[in-house]
Amino acid sequence: MKFLVTGGAGYIGSTVVSALQDAGHQAVILDSLVTGRPEFTKGRIFYQGDIADRQLLRQIFKEHPDIYATLHCAALIVVPESVSKPYEYYRENVSKSNELFHYLNELGCKRIVFSSSAAIYDKVDNFMVTEESPLAPNSPYSRTKYIMEMVLGDTCDAYGMRGIALRYFNPIGADPKMRSGIHVQFPSHVLGKLVDTAMGKQEAFTITGANWPTRDGSGVRDYIHVWDLAQAHVKALTEFDEAFERNDDPDTNYLVINLGRGTGVTVIELVAAFERVYGQKLNVRFSDPRPGDVAGAFANADRAKKLLGWQTELTIDDGIRTALEWGKLRESILDYSHKD
Repeated sequence: MKFLVTGGAGYIGSTVVSALQDAGHQAVILDSLVTGRPEFTKGRIFYQGDIADRQLLRQIFKEHPDIYATLHCAALIVVPESVSKPYEYYRENVSKSNELFHYLNELGCKRIVFSSSAAIYDKVDNFMVTEESPLAPNSPYSRTKYIMEMVLGDTCDAYGMRGIALRYFNPIGADPKMRSGIHVQFPSHVLGKLVDTAMGKQEAFTITGANWPTRDGSGVRDYIHVWDLAQAHVKALTEFDEAFERNDDPDTNYLVINLGRGTGVTVIELVAAFERVYGQKLNVRFSDPRPGDVAGAFANADRAKKLLGWQTELTIDDGIRTALEWGKLRESILDYSHKD
């Protein structure tokens, strides 16, 4: 089977492409390379351009008329940056995605899997959220994901399309075969910062917020290995129609599915796990929360098991080990001389 993957040169998109290839499928990557890496496209079907470029999309589907479904991963994703640059985030994540969905319908591609985020959930007392939990996105980034879920749902209703929104929790680790991993030179992800601290690229790891209403005061997250996350995408894409058949309401045309391990881990607990796997203590500091930070949540992932037949297999320690291995290799694989 063949799939279009927007943002396929990014951290998650490139890992999904690898997982699709390992499962015997083909991926067609569309990426502007504004944040994606050209190294992740080598030996792959790749088109460089914008997701809202109608002519380019027309060319892709003319050259690959057998595309079965589209995975839309392309987005700007840094929460603090979204607070300072809301215009760019709404333009790139919302306006251009709306155009993409419209063009996909015109081109006859009526199956869309969308990369959403658990950041859209409201606070809940026990931190565990189901797909029916209340929503309250509190940063421009998370609001773009919330808006796009509504846009996709409305688009499916109006144009006879079907959509699956996958609400990611917190991806960690790297492709176990070291084909890709966190690719930005100065990662904002918690595990990327831990790796940079261990490798001496930053003096200390900073825990942002120590007064959250959690068991140790640090934020709670659901850390999911990026390879497990990629396997969920393979299921969502290759068993797209079956997921709707397995749903209690087979007449619906839009599904929302949490992707997480189903376990809450605090940042302090993650640091302790990292130090255990790494074998050394890190210099750790505390600071106030960053703009857009929240106490956090973890997933109830029952729906993913029911509709996709998927559950996580890799551990937090696996994520840390692969992140450390990738951290040692990253600068030998990625050329940062021409871009940040």
